[in-house]
Amino acid sequence: MKMEVFCSPTSLSWTHFISPSLHIPHSFSVGETNKFRVFGGAAQSQKANQMTVSVTGATGFIGRRLVQRLHADNHNVRVLTRSRSKAESIFSVKDFPGIIIAEEAGWKDCIEGSNAVVNLAGMPISTRWSPEIKMEIKQSRVRVTTKVVDLINNSPQGVRPTVLVSATAVGYYGTSETQVFDESSPSGNDYLAQVCREWEGTALKVSKDVRLTLIRIGVVLGKDGGALAKMIPLFMMFAGGPLGSGQQWFSWIHLDDIVNLICEALRNPSYKGVINGTAPNPIRLSEMCEHLGNAMGRPSWLPVPDFALKAVLGEGASVVLEGQKVLPAKAKELGFPFKYSYVKDALKSILSQG
Repeated sequence: MKMEVFCSPTSLSWTHFISPSLHIPHSFSVGETNKFRVFGGAAQSQKANQMTVSVTGATGFIGRRLVQRLHADNHNVRVLTRSRSKAESIFSVKDFPGIIIAEEAGWKDCIEGSNAVVNLAGMPISTRWSPEIKMEIKQSRVRVTTKVVDLINNSPQGVRPTVLVSATAVGYYGTSETQVFDESSPSGNDYLAQVCREWEGTALKVSKDVRLTLIRIGVVLGKDGGALAKMIPLFMMFAGGPLGSGQQWFSWIHLDDIVNLICEALRNPSYKGVINGTAPNPIRLSEMCEHLGNAMGRPSWLPVPDFALKAVLGEGASVVLEGQKVLPAKAKELGFPFKYSYVKDALKSILSQG
């Protein structure tokens, strides 16, 4: 994806910012009984509706919020990590009692007996690229996905997870200033499209009796990091103009909505196959910067020059200087309730938080 380079431990999107609010959508509202939470029912009934979910990439931006959400909804969460110390510093025993943290040697035991697995792992791409870095960006995603799929497939029938929700990215479609992409669109021809194809192809090797949802994630908007952390200083320095031409498409989604989408995919059997994790109203980057300027109370008129981005990101700057218009056709068809359909509302929510 050409709009996604800035940061993502979890996908090829800008997904490293934490928004402080935790939205519970209608399908999780008080008084309802569903697969995620039971309010006011008997303890036995609530236990029957609990899930055990293993999560890779849990220490990343989306992963952290997802684990918070699952834990708040009384599910059993198993954090699959390569760094126990990092995971323990994020998910303390005090704040997350009962969470299991496992390094790779323990992933097998965690996955066996889980109802579902969420696969969000991958090396951040918010760095200057080199041939070695580009190889690791791809291999980190393929390697973890291969391990997860093998562990699921090798689990005995009685303890095998029944759902795999695996992240991918809208970089799958390549870039264009004129085309419109939905889940039926073909893949692009650039480096990130190739990464996404291999990433998805690995997940597709999961056993056919496991429901697979592939979520192609766009630019995730939240607070305190990632794209906004990198955009705002440039924005301030150059009086808030667009990045590059400003004509490139910006296919975005609010952090709360991508977490809600993953949660819905875990519990709702209709959520299967490819689903675009983007808001219904993508915009041109110039318009995004204008809304950002308005939300910050600053003008938006002087473009951020290409050289400024290249100074920060090296070759990776080429990714933010292009984009694609991606629509969430499948999510809309399924009736997914977006909390933030317009970027103006998303930015207002994010920037109003302390």
